[in-house]
Amino acid sequence: MTTGNSENSLPFSSHPPHVGLGRRAIYAWRMRWKRKRLLFRALRKRRQLQPVVNRTGQIGRGDILLFSTVRNEITRLPQFLDHYRRLGVGHFLFVDNGSDDGTDHFLRQQGNVSLWRTDHSYRLSRFGMDWLTWLMIRFAHGHWTVTADADELLIYPCWERHDLHVLTAYLDATGRRSMGAFMLELYPKGRLAAARYSPGQDPTEILRWFDPKGYVTKYQPKLDNILIRGGVRARVFFARDPAKAPTLSKTPLVRWSRRYAWVSSTHSLLPRRLNRVRGPQAPHAPSGVLLHTKFLPTVVQRAAIEKRRREHFENSRLYDGYYDGLISDPDFWTPDSAEYTGWQQLEALGLMSRGDWC
Repeated sequence: MTTGNSENSLPFSSHPPHVGLGRRAIYAWRMRWKRKRLLFRALRKRRQLQPVVNRTGQIGRGDILLFSTVRNEITRLPQFLDHYRRLGVGHFLFVDNGSDDGTDHFLRQQGNVSLWRTDHSYRLSRFGMDWLTWLMIRFAHGHWTVTADADELLIYPCWERHDLHVLTAYLDATGRRSMGAFMLELYPKGRLAAARYSPGQDPTEILRWFDPKGYVTKYQPKLDNILIRGGVRARVFFARDPAKAPTLSKTPLVRWSRRYAWVSSTHSLLPRRLNRVRGPQAPHAPSGVLLHTKFLPTVVQRAAIEKRRREHFENSRLYDGYYDGLISDPDFWTPDSAEYTGWQQLEALGLMSRGDWC
């Protein structure tokens, strides 16, 4: 890799390009001001949130917290909560963005959930990150936090034996305040709408397949992070313009400070040092995978709704072809698809790393 825009196949085998001291200083200065603007923006957006049930008084000093913005996720949420409770999350803080399928009613009944509601624009809140940043300023300072969408299930090496309390104790002991994860897009074999899924079922029982190769990395010097693109959406919908494909690199696990701010979903945050979570920037660090369960049978109907709402992309009209592709009920499977078997398989493929952990 020789320039800031060059790309490599996974795994991460080369170092980010050299950036001179002067340019690094300029980037650092710009990002400090950007972080202050984002924190001020979150402060203003707090007025858009209406508390539904606030149980944050239950949060203990050592609790791991999870933050998420949701809309009409009643089919996923029972299993989502079960998964993260098993991982050791002690309290969930949700923003419900105008659900009308019973999501808000379900979350109100959960004992370790606090819930806020807003009908304001998801896109104009930086896809929910302004709302979550405010809640994290208010409630997450000093806590290890998971930030994830309802269709993202975090796993990491040895996750069945060691919960997040053990993992974060290791991260604390090694001086790390964040852990990266690769978003792995899972899909069924056959047309999307043909699968059979029951609410509360583990979605990985239906979504068994993924693309094992075809991923590229790109270094961003301003944020000092490494982006990853590829996967089934890049292969099927963005083959002609791969730079528009969704970013798959995320940093969902962070020991939060009220001085931190999300920049672009959970793909990057500030200060910049928190983004050094993968590849040569963090050679001995563990990393995880977010199992992305977007492609349940309901995605076909939801794509038509989201195309009309135009809330999920900055310039949504550029992505009409993507939504039309989902509405057509495609079959993503090919003979090159791999069947998901567990974290050991993903480590062998270079999609996660145990580093010096477990």
